[in-house]
Amino acid sequence: MLVLPGSPHPLGSKPEASGVNFSIYSKHARAATLLLFDSADAPQPSARIELHPRQNRTWHYWHVLLAGVKAGQCYGWQLDGPNGAEDLAHGLRFDPSKLLLDPYARAIAQPAAYSREAAREPGRSNLAQALRSVVVADHSGYDWEGDRPLHRPFAQTIIYELHVRGFTMHESSGVADERRGRFRGLIDKIPYLQELGITAVELMPVFAFDAQDAPSGRSNYWGYSPLSFFAPHAGYAVPGCSPLQVLDEFRDMVKALHRAGIEVILDVVYNHSAEGGENGPTQSLRGLDNRTYYLLDERGRYADHSGCGNTLNANHSVVRRMILDSLRYWVQVMHVDGFRFDLAAILSRDESGQPNARAPVIWDIDSDPALAGTKLIAEAWDAGGLYQVGGFAGDHWKEWNGQFRDDVRDFVRGRPGTVGALAERLLGSPRLYDGGRREPTQSINFVTSHDGFTLRDLVSFDRKHNEANGEDNRDGHDDNRSWNCGVEGETDDPQLRQLRIRQIKNLLAINLLSLGTPMLLMGDELGRTQGGNNNAYCQDNPTSWLDWRGLHSHAELMRWVRGLIQIRNLRESVRDDPHLSLGELMQRIHVELHGVHLGRPDWSEDSRSLALTATSLSGHLRMHFALNAWWEPLEFELPELDPTRWSGWLRVLDSGRPCPQDLVSLAQAEGVVGARHRVEPRSVTVLFARATPGLS
Repeated sequence: MLVLPGSPHPLGSKPEASGVNFSIYSKHARAATLLLFDSADAPQPSARIELHPRQNRTWHYWHVLLAGVKAGQCYGWQLDGPNGAEDLAHGLRFDPSKLLLDPYARAIAQPAAYSREAAREPGRSNLAQALRSVVVADHSGYDWEGDRPLHRPFAQTIIYELHVRGFTMHESSGVADERRGRFRGLIDKIPYLQELGITAVELMPVFAFDAQDAPSGRSNYWGYSPLSFFAPHAGYAVPGCSPLQVLDEFRDMVKALHRAGIEVILDVVYNHSAEGGENGPTQSLRGLDNRTYYLLDERGRYADHSGCGNTLNANHSVVRRMILDSLRYWVQVMHVDGFRFDLAAILSRDESGQPNARAPVIWDIDSDPALAGTKLIAEAWDAGGLYQVGGFAGDHWKEWNGQFRDDVRDFVRGRPGTVGALAERLLGSPRLYDGGRREPTQSINFVTSHDGFTLRDLVSFDRKHNEANGEDNRDGHDDNRSWNCGVEGETDDPQLRQLRIRQIKNLLAINLLSLGTPMLLMGDELGRTQGGNNNAYCQDNPTSWLDWRGLHSHAELMRWVRGLIQIRNLRESVRDDPHLSLGELMQRIHVELHGVHLGRPDWSEDSRSLALTATSLSGHLRMHFALNAWWEPLEFELPELDPTRWSGWLRVLDSGRPCPQDLVSLAQAEGVVGARHRVEPRSVTVLFARATPGLS
């Protein structure tokens, strides 16, 4: 094997005509060794290439070109450098005994003997038990068949947050055993997503993650423990796939979803890594250049704004470039449509950990031409207390609206003094988003997500029940804003079950019919429960998996969600107009707010009711929404309609009615007669009036 000096660019391992160029960044290392392995399970390397500091180092980049090496080669790095007690105080943690992953590796191979624990003990070799990087050719001849990211406008988007494994792993999924819990299992369920009306799936982490990063005897199921920012998780490919085939499994899924008109949004974790805190394993960044890649305090200890032991130094130029390179790779090479940034507020922290309103990495992402048209969604808070909902930097970003979640939950459970907040959320949170000067789709509206109760549990439990996580129920949020409707947990009481179904319908209706971009949680439409566990990150079992028997036991909810999406699409209250602000939209659709009396919304502490009237942008529909969170029925005054312009009011939706009268098409809707209409206790009603033919 011919060893040549190589080049610092590009980073990672890059196949060329003459071999493979390897390059990594390490400012503080004194020596670097590249190790080659014949297979993922080879206990010892087949070759060791010690890099010469003069021939194989340019500035802070270590590089080498190996002639004859090809795609599929397993490899890893060992770096030596300062690691004494005084060096630790300066954030330097080199350990030449540890095999390190290449941060830019496009694929990762996991040996059968892999051990996270073996990477913890300083000075102990873990060659036989360490993960290996794999050489990949980005343009490997994969046939995309003309596929491109879809670039669907947010105004036409319905997001469905799902876990690749949990979506089809349950035996009731009907997916073949070898495809269950895999990318291919998701492909098999595309017709279901189409039937529901979903236009985008938001996949919980699919970057390679460390499943062993969990309490003893459990698995890191959610995947918020990234080992790589470029490699897809091999566990989501069908068994027996080579590391290179894993990429094709992912691309096959993306291509199939695009053919069905469904976008792919990735939940990305650029805020921390799987290496954890002070006693965590040395797997990659910690051993490459700890001081560069992580935020540290003045004593060299990890700043923990992620709640996971460490925090990436996202605004360091090297880390910033890695994040941008990763995003471009997933868009340009893997064809994804967008990203949801976990704990995105961390990206605004400077190298001292302080918030920076002009954080370079955020504006780099915002303005990058390769990401133009790509969906960017921020979870605009972090575990260190930084909360930026309504004020996240940049022009391109949308935000998970945590205030929408909290205020809608409070109103539906009947908490006093919530009507004013509900009105804000129904209208797209204009005060939150620059006084209505942002676009109507700025707010990503959700009531439930992976983090917290499912919708069924939200109406069934007052308290979290996380004992199975092995942390004495200390983990997970205590502020759930839930209501069990009178009994904690499951019940056979038919009246109580009916009330819970109605509450679920109310929450879904508000979520899907409010201004903004709606997001649904996997399985809420099928009554999925986690038994009250609101932090099931380590539950890779039926607790977290979607039980598809809900298609029959909760067919009423499935029908309700499908119908709500059809109503949302019918109303034409938002459209693809990037120059139309939320405030301008509300003026053009003539929004009017009411209480039980027209034009007199009741903002008092004891109020539990709200109504609003609006006209679709096309002028073809007049819409009236009435919401009653009171425990008794209320009579709402109805807006008068000009009979020369409009047909009479038609009841399209009423959560207080039994299925199938609860939601009907316009053609089947019955008329509402009189100046008032009754709204049942704890229910939502939607009335439509159609423009007289020939008029608008």
